[in-house]
Amino acid sequence: MILSQTAEYALRAVVLLADRNSDEPARVGELADVLEIPQNYLSKTLNALARTGVLASMRGKGGGFRLARAAESITLLEVIDPFDHFSTGRSCLMGKGECSDTDSCAAHATWKEVAMKVTTFFAKTTLADLQKNPKKRAMLSPALRAKGSTRR
Repeated sequence: MILSQTAEYALRAVVLLADRNSDEPARVGELADVLEIPQNYLSKTLNALARTGVLASMRGKGGGFRLARAAESITLLEVIDPFDHFSTGRSCLMGKGECSDTDSCAAHATWKEVAMKVTTFFAKTTLADLQKNPKKRAMLSPALRAKGSTRR
């Protein structure tokens, strides 16, 4: 898997928030139920995204999380990077830590090319791009696919 579980949860939650088509904040419990993610784990993940400026968080009654900016201006890299650090370099596919052209592993040349393409995909793809894809529902949860649209 290319993404850690935390980065995957973050991506699924942010896509759901973008799909809500509402400026009203969503409560963590509601998101956790729809996405079938443990609430405490999701809360920590969403708070991390709020600290980086991807999400805005509101406390108290009527509080929750919403996108801090328009979906068109949030890249997937911004969503996953706080957890998987794609922008700071790739780790060695063979477990060496960080490979370089001068001190490389057996997979370095091929992996370098693939990793650069993956990072470019995350850097150039926005939440709005994912919203245009009719298959995006498959990445959210089985329960959501069964319930129908989340738009209000």
